[in-house]
Amino acid sequence: MRRLFCPYFLVGFMSTFPTVRLRRLRKTEALRSLMRETHVSMNDLIYPIFVEEGIDAPAPIATMPGVVRIPEKHLGDEIKAMYADGIKAVMMFGVSHNKDETGSDSWKKEGLLSRMLKRAKDAAPDMVVISDTCFCEYTSHGHCGVVDGGHVHNDHTIANLAKQSVNAAKAGADMIAPSAMMDGQIAAIRAGLDESGFTDTPIMAYSTKFASSLYGPFRAAAGCELKGDRKAYQMDPANGREAIRESLQDEAEGADILMVKPGLAYLDVLADIRQSSLLPLAVYQVSGEYAMIKFAAAAGAIDEKRAVRETLGSFKRAGADLILTYFARDIAREGF
Repeated sequence: MRRLFCPYFLVGFMSTFPTVRLRRLRKTEALRSLMRETHVSMNDLIYPIFVEEGIDAPAPIATMPGVVRIPEKHLGDEIKAMYADGIKAVMMFGVSHNKDETGSDSWKKEGLLSRMLKRAKDAAPDMVVISDTCFCEYTSHGHCGVVDGGHVHNDHTIANLAKQSVNAAKAGADMIAPSAMMDGQIAAIRAGLDESGFTDTPIMAYSTKFASSLYGPFRAAAGCELKGDRKAYQMDPANGREAIRESLQDEAEGADILMVKPGLAYLDVLADIRQSSLLPLAVYQVSGEYAMIKFAAAAGAIDEKRAVRETLGSFKRAGADLILTYFARDIAREGF
């Protein structure tokens, strides 16, 4: 019998066939489940939600089938229902009707951000309530901070982010999640929280957030469309080394959790950061990723549940500990 050439490091493995047959452990679903290396559970998932003030009924998002803007007045009941379904954590985004140039409603004691966080915590005290810390939902121009001379002013913005963070903590937020991508924002927020007595409030940094094409449905959902773009402060999608620098910088400034956003197009970045940091690592399966699966499934092109399992599994396999996904409630209700 002719011997096939193979590299020396494969000789021992290859020479064992047919004694070794890897397919043996794939024969039945019971065996496949037993051998499965990567697992996703509700303990891993964070559910992003949109809360709108001044409306009476849920407002569907056309580009995100199954996602709605929750009326503020119904938020308590919705949070209770989510918790009963098995949702362990929510990321909260406000849809404001009181916008101005700086997004000042977000640091007011009686503003939407404060009200919705308090309602959520009162409704489900054991749920982890996370406050997205940014200004795009609260500014009249849709940018993530103070616009000065046509550009977002970094240092003025981080001072306001600290104010928003303290306001969120006072309202009951269990965690602060800054997404504005300003230099020094983690240090500013950590200092603001500590000085106000919130030394135990963790920060989940949107540490590596790309200027992605996949955010379009979110902008419609959150009411934060803008003229221009955010390329001057969000990351160039082509840059991998810079992505690691961004996350390590946030770690050095005091972040407790790091994040990569979006997810599927940046699995390499996720894996690289996992190798570079010991901090817990999150990934955000963003609105465009959600929409692609939903619309492809509606067209009969893919099986939705299988696609969700596969994509979430890829995030965990690449190194994520936590996954923000709009599929979380479907999973809680129906499983994988």
